[in-house]
Amino acid sequence: MRKIIQTSVVFCCLILTTISNLFAQTNHQYDYVFSRKPLATSSYAELPLGSIKAKGWLLKQLQLQANGFTGHAEELYPEADNLGANSDWLGGMGNGWERVPYYVKGLVALAYTLDDPALKAKAAKWITWTLDNQQADGLFGPPKMKDWWPRMPMLYAIKSYYEATGDNQVIPFFSKYFKYQLENLKTDPLREWSKSRTGDNIEIVLWLYNRTGDESLLKLADLLKDQAYPWKDIYSKNMFYHFGGDFHTKHAVSVGQALKFPAVVYQRSNDMSYKEAFTKGIEYLVRDHGQSSGIASGTEFLAGRSAVQGVETCTVVEWMQSLETAARIFEDPSIGDRLEKIAFNTLPAQFSRDLKEHLYYTLPNQAVCKHGNAGFDEDYPEGLLLSPYSGMGCCRYNMHMGWPYFVKNSWAATPDKGLAIIAYAPVEVSAVVANGAHIRIDEETNYPFEEQIKLKISLDKPATFPLRLRIPSWCKNPSISVNGKRIKGITSGQIAKISREWKSKDEVLLNFPMEINVSPQVHHSVSVERGPIVYSLKMDAKYVSIKEHKVEGFHDYEVYPVNPWNYGLIFDKKNIQSSFTAIKGAMPENPFVQAETPVKIKAKAQKIKDWTMAYNGMHALDVPFGPLTSGEPVEEITLTPFGSENIRISNFPVIGEPGKPVGSFEANFDNNNMQGWVYYGGGWFTKDGAIHAASNKGSWGSGIHGSKVIESSVNIANLIFESEITPGDLGNAGIIFRVSRPAFGADMYKGYYVGLNAASDRIEIGKADGQKYTMLSSASLSIAPDKKYKLKVIARGANIQIFLDDVKEPVLRARDTEFTRGAIGLRSYDAMPVYDNIKVKDLDNTDN
Repeated sequence: MRKIIQTSVVFCCLILTTISNLFAQTNHQYDYVFSRKPLATSSYAELPLGSIKAKGWLLKQLQLQANGFTGHAEELYPEADNLGANSDWLGGMGNGWERVPYYVKGLVALAYTLDDPALKAKAAKWITWTLDNQQADGLFGPPKMKDWWPRMPMLYAIKSYYEATGDNQVIPFFSKYFKYQLENLKTDPLREWSKSRTGDNIEIVLWLYNRTGDESLLKLADLLKDQAYPWKDIYSKNMFYHFGGDFHTKHAVSVGQALKFPAVVYQRSNDMSYKEAFTKGIEYLVRDHGQSSGIASGTEFLAGRSAVQGVETCTVVEWMQSLETAARIFEDPSIGDRLEKIAFNTLPAQFSRDLKEHLYYTLPNQAVCKHGNAGFDEDYPEGLLLSPYSGMGCCRYNMHMGWPYFVKNSWAATPDKGLAIIAYAPVEVSAVVANGAHIRIDEETNYPFEEQIKLKISLDKPATFPLRLRIPSWCKNPSISVNGKRIKGITSGQIAKISREWKSKDEVLLNFPMEINVSPQVHHSVSVERGPIVYSLKMDAKYVSIKEHKVEGFHDYEVYPVNPWNYGLIFDKKNIQSSFTAIKGAMPENPFVQAETPVKIKAKAQKIKDWTMAYNGMHALDVPFGPLTSGEPVEEITLTPFGSENIRISNFPVIGEPGKPVGSFEANFDNNNMQGWVYYGGGWFTKDGAIHAASNKGSWGSGIHGSKVIESSVNIANLIFESEITPGDLGNAGIIFRVSRPAFGADMYKGYYVGLNAASDRIEIGKADGQKYTMLSSASLSIAPDKKYKLKVIARGANIQIFLDDVKEPVLRARDTEFTRGAIGLRSYDAMPVYDNIKVKDLDNTDN
């Protein structure tokens, strides 16, 4: 009998050990940081780093990253000013500034998500030096670095390290540093980068307050908020370009990074105006600068809606982190929708298929990747080169957090002791729910390529708690079943809350049927979507290595299309589903390899002969204004995911009956809306009921001198074009007409220009043919830079007459026959003009 009892005890111990191992994590990993009062107590809490493990295709991205640019970063960038052994972040003589903190922030997250000993050892080197070398007054990092900003990303790295390890140095380290900040910010206030990215600092301050209850931290959060840029006003009033030469409020990276600012301040204040600012800010950014992949453009300033403007890799990962933070504070399913769209499209598009190279700028329509100047506002010769050294150095250090932070933030704990899904992906989650019940949820799915998501639940004891499941707004007929029983009332664009007693072996099945949709884009083009994935033209790519680096396997690649890319789509607007066919295949290890991607779409298309590369060969011309016709044969084309190749066409012109020509046009900008106007180079914005050319101060690119904004819906031959214009005291500014084939650069278009030059007191008319500018006629004229002039052009056939103010006789005449029809626009060269009350009359339209 004793043997039977002993055997039973051993057996029970084995069972308990197995269960313990199944859910084993150190206690600190279950100590979720919910908001203390007076903070917004409805906020979700992060699951500590290591609680969520990637599987399937998502795990493959992390593994590629570990074997690619993250695992080899210190070999690729070994200089003292970068990640070398003589870095000032290791006590050396370098000047690493933000580079080391950026890198370590992503490195720590990747190391502990993968549970990779080699990566952990690399991370420990940087973290240990930082923790062990805090100064007596609380300051940390390189002693000679007099800047608050680079310490902010390092705060994230140390916080993640604490979540994964429970290192008891961290909480006192933070407390000491934040005491130093509170004592010194008044005499050494935030400036430039720290002033624009203050939300990062506040987020960690509030995280520590929720752990310690130290009320001085609330004072620090308020002080930081007061010293930051007025992001609430900037987002809620669309003021990104309202700060003149200030770099940061229009810098796309800072704008994306500051998206978390309204969220974290709302968490502190419970002031709904901050929530409204977050929502309105995204609305304005998408309306004025939105790209097909769900993010706002930026090269590096916010760059409008052109299909050949790019987005910087830093911008992508910062938008993602801001959305991840906001999704925990605002229970808004649209945030998760946008996060998924950016993560599943924009992020993989930035990287080579093996995650060894990256692109500084990625474009919705990217016909080539190559070395050279494209004409962007900040125009690096390597900006479109697929390389470990693409563009400015910031991205090669900041990009490491993209995928690991997505995994880390895909789930969250809720204040009512439940769990919430922020974004869907194949992961395994270990957490604590209800009154201390240990849970593991295996999220089995090939989403976003497939429609079903299965949640397999394991619990150490039955537990009653809510599970919040985001229902994507794009899904028309979602369904959720628990143990085979369908849940009623599941609605698109909402968060389903399922509260019940859960037991081991419970299963939740989510089904999100994916239809094919078309979304409107610039110039009446469209992008094709299935679920959260945007589909682009399958372009067979030729990779040409122009340099092999010392670290084996890393190259500089130029990428060229092998086949034609200039297609317009044919589809029935009334029956989208019949116009496209989804072809499903087996799920590969890496779905972002074009040849192996599991879902392709077949479509009908025709080539557009006049749609070609731009004058400099660095990018395509912008997508033609449609609908339009083609005499080319109808072909079947294949579409693949946006992020499955480094070259793509995702904004397609529409083949169809062209619209009726615009007979007249007026714009007074009284509603501060410039929809329909697309700019090429520089920046344009509305303010006080007028349209302005933005300052390019702070930009050092080669494409900054000439900027133009085009209204392509107006396509007129003979016209009267009137506009009020305040020219400014530098350069020249005016109007352009009979415009076609616009690209980046002052004279990269075909058409005529009439402008005022206050610096040289001249009025002129000239023409651009895409390569050069030719003066047709000019005259001396006293021009006051701050005076508002009424400029009128009458163009009939070859004859062009220019009138100023109320003068009845032309002040200038010209005759030219080269350009007969085209769009209208505004142009500035090194000036900051203001335009208002634009009127265009078609002289050939008898209805006018």
